[in-house]
Amino acid sequence: MPSSFPHHPSPSRDAALDLIKWLALLTMLIDHLRHAWPELYFLYVPGRLAFPLFCLAIAANVARPTVGNAGGVTARYLGWLLLFSLISEWPYRLLVPTAESLNVMPTLVLGLLIANAVQRADIQARWLGAGALATAVLAHEWLMFGVFGALLPAAFLLALRGPRGVWLLPMLGCLAANYWAPFYADAARGDPFAWSVLAMCLFAPLLGLLLLRRQPPFSVPPVRRWAYLFYPAHFLVLVALRSL
Repeated sequence: MPSSFPHHPSPSRDAALDLIKWLALLTMLIDHLRHAWPELYFLYVPGRLAFPLFCLAIAANVARPTVGNAGGVTARYLGWLLLFSLISEWPYRLLVPTAESLNVMPTLVLGLLIANAVQRADIQARWLGAGALATAVLAHEWLMFGVFGALLPAAFLLALRGPRGVWLLPMLGCLAANYWAPFYADAARGDPFAWSVLAMCLFAPLLGLLLLRRQPPFSVPPVRRWAYLFYPAHFLVLVALRSL
């Protein structure tokens, strides 16, 4: 195992990884507050942390050895993501009725399969990864964060396995996944909000990778399967609060 990624001799809890998951959940919730209260649109900036941290968590799970396996994704892990991709779409549409993309879970499913194909050499993983990549390309317009979002877990995986210079891959990938022409036009005019968004897109992968390298000096509650339910549930809670 390269020294750039913490070694896990067993599939025990990783406090650094749990911390990243907590930060991803928290910044996701912060980001989505603006859908209930539009005057909080400035929360879009810290919200750019959420998606890359989720992608890093996927990459770390794919890279992590499991008992009796050389690493990679389990059918159960994939199954939970697929299930909540379906469950979450209706609550997502309730909160964001004008959404032009699917909820984020399908992007993470494809990202998981692509990263797994990068991690594993067996033919099944490679075919699934190739199919996921083709699907991401064809469904780019309907995927939240598009094809570059689906590639981001693989970019993180390469960063975890390689020297620090490879960290540029997820940083640039995060910029590409968040590409929106009006922001770049505003940034070209020197708009501070646009530049803060672009800066956060570059900072988020770097922050995640740095956090994953060091175990936190405090205990971190584990993020377990309840986190899957949190995704659709927080949409419903925000819809209810918006209607008050």
